[in-house]
Amino acid sequence: MTLTPTDTFISHLIELRDRLLRIVVGLLVVFVALFPFANDIYTLLAEPLLAALPSGGQMIATAVTTPFFIPMKVAMLAAFVISLPHTLYQMWAFVAPGLYAHERRFVIPLVFSSTLLFLAGMAFAYFLVFPVVFGFIAGVAPQGVAVMTDIGNYLDFVMTLFMAFGLAFEVPVAVVLLVHFGMVKVETLREGRSYVIVGAFVLGAIFTPPDVISQFMLAIPLWLLYELGIVVSTFLNTRTPRIAE
Repeated sequence: MTLTPTDTFISHLIELRDRLLRIVVGLLVVFVALFPFANDIYTLLAEPLLAALPSGGQMIATAVTTPFFIPMKVAMLAAFVISLPHTLYQMWAFVAPGLYAHERRFVIPLVFSSTLLFLAGMAFAYFLVFPVVFGFIAGVAPQGVAVMTDIGNYLDFVMTLFMAFGLAFEVPVAVVLLVHFGMVKVETLREGRSYVIVGAFVLGAIFTPPDVISQFMLAIPLWLLYELGIVVSTFLNTRTPRIAE
């Protein structure tokens, strides 16, 4: 029996629904497992700030429901990160049948490296950037002013930095994709290096507090990762012809 275009379209929609359902179920399973430890997870997230505060310093909750909902939100975000490999696998399983063999070989390491780099960016922010940023904030507070951050505002702040550094660490993947699909040449990327350096420091000024150290801690990795993308793209170009060819 030959499938009509309508039947094929409906079958793709059904498979998409099933894949999305599996993603949601995987996320919920991890969230339920983390639910009893929500407060502990938030304490771990808040540790860089608590360590920078003066003796006796603490965080506060300015709304009635935030002591419950903020840890739950953190647990959900942690569940999203933990279930990310399962999510990416479901996405891969959905699009893989429509890809050529050489495209499938390219996508698998791409997905793996993207996930690893994003997590590396988050780890870089947590272990290296947060102590510097919060130490600066606590150090510049005027005498007699107690630094007591609301837990909701703190979560928004750290999520912004997590996203900034996670996306910054994706620069090599973006560079490799641009070169692989023939959208830009490696030589052009080398010529635009000075603009990238300026842009990196502009982004550092936007997404970090107004101290020079934290701005450098975003700008310098961003530039070095751009250079890494150029190196990897050059290496791949010498071994594999572009798709357009």
